[in-house]
Amino acid sequence: MESWLPLLDIFMNSTCPETEASLWLQSSFNPSLNSSISISISTASFLALLMQSTEADVVCSPSSSSSPLPSKHRFMWLQTLPNAVQARILSFLTYEHAKFNKQDLSKLARDILYNETAVDFWVNKAAHQLFDVVSDSNSKWVSSFNLDSEEEKFEASFGAVPGWLKDAANSNDPILPWLPISVDDLNTKTPHVSSEDDEYTIMEVEESKDGNFESIESTHLEIDPIDHETEETALCLKTRILNMESSLKAAEIADDIQKLCVKRKGESLKVLDLIQPWNVNDEVIPILLSHLLNGKEDEFEWTSNILCSILLPKFLTLEKPASRVLVSATIDYCKVHHKAAVYALLFPLILHKNGINTPICDVITKIVKECLHPAHVSAFCQKLLSEDELDGKRHICPSCYQHLVCEKLVWTEPLFTLFQNILNHNVHLSQDSVDQIVLKIQEFAKVFSKSLKFANFMLCFVTKCGSLLKIHKVVVSEAVGDISSFLKKSILSKLDSI
Repeated sequence: MESWLPLLDIFMNSTCPETEASLWLQSSFNPSLNSSISISISTASFLALLMQSTEADVVCSPSSSSSPLPSKHRFMWLQTLPNAVQARILSFLTYEHAKFNKQDLSKLARDILYNETAVDFWVNKAAHQLFDVVSDSNSKWVSSFNLDSEEEKFEASFGAVPGWLKDAANSNDPILPWLPISVDDLNTKTPHVSSEDDEYTIMEVEESKDGNFESIESTHLEIDPIDHETEETALCLKTRILNMESSLKAAEIADDIQKLCVKRKGESLKVLDLIQPWNVNDEVIPILLSHLLNGKEDEFEWTSNILCSILLPKFLTLEKPASRVLVSATIDYCKVHHKAAVYALLFPLILHKNGINTPICDVITKIVKECLHPAHVSAFCQKLLSEDELDGKRHICPSCYQHLVCEKLVWTEPLFTLFQNILNHNVHLSQDSVDQIVLKIQEFAKVFSKSLKFANFMLCFVTKCGSLLKIHKVVVSEAVGDISSFLKKSILSKLDSI
């Protein structure tokens, strides 16, 4: 024991114990000097000293007794040293692990890590490092670990490829070496997406689960006439709606409407046209929506048909501000069903045959601000401003109100105000959308030369989309020259700063 005191002194007081301990051990182990000293100082004898078993009293405080009871526990001699010294010795063994027996080092580290008594954090960390260094990477664990065969099999198969991937890889040629999916699987599982939808990927991400956009066009196809019994039932429901004296009957009528539409699945829009549920009072609309949209029907076709049959006709004929009850019910609905709100409400409203008025503009603005993400609004605007997209008639509207909806935008003062409200909602328009708006500005600058609303839109447009207007700076400047509003100088100043 006395021969190891200089080494222990190094571990306790040295600022660089690993290097000094290594030099001391190398200089002390010299067989040519003294055979007795050489035998006592060696790597094997040092590990034997550290792993020497010893007993110590451990004080326990059982819950049944207030007085502590001492009990004897067996420890390695290393664990009787201060924690700092233990950590330094383990760090030294990690540093010089090549000079020691690997099995002995593994057993030492394992005994510390799996000891029943609490181990200091730094001692535990040093033991982990030692264990990682001396552990065999080929899963041939040392016998002193006493691991069973199941653990050996688990470690041996840890890095193996799963069986189902091996089967898929061996079936046919993969597309990529690391991705065992065949060309046949890719062709059968990849959905077809037309090129015209590619540039509207932002909206399609959340809408893909509701079905392909092409299904929207089916609402404009001729539907076979419904049978006489269904028609009579629908007309009966229409009469009940017109004669409804109390909102208490609304829930019962809503249930009957849903049963009839489910029975005539695929013809629900035509059935709703016969029932004409838009004739109910505004106070009854929340009750109808809550029963018709009770969470059981999440399909795009059903939700859009309900929206365009109950809410859309009221807004298409709007000449004064909508009631608070109607707007509140609309907002609650559109927050849940974004896609249906776009195609069954926003598109047909903005494509109003006579152009949108101020009350309709206010309703659309509220829906856009409270129900749609700015990225969705940007994609919606791009689709709206693209005439090629509007030719597909991708909106949904009851047949008896189809005459109020056209295929192209009718540019009015409230429409320019709507785009101003959208820009103020921090919606970033695409370059294509900006290009289309510039064309409309160039076309209608003289028509709205005295309009303060148009001038306000121009100021907002130049401020929000300045970086996208560099290529249109000359054209926009010429259009601003036709404006006679007092905002003309402010708009030109913004243009000059681009």
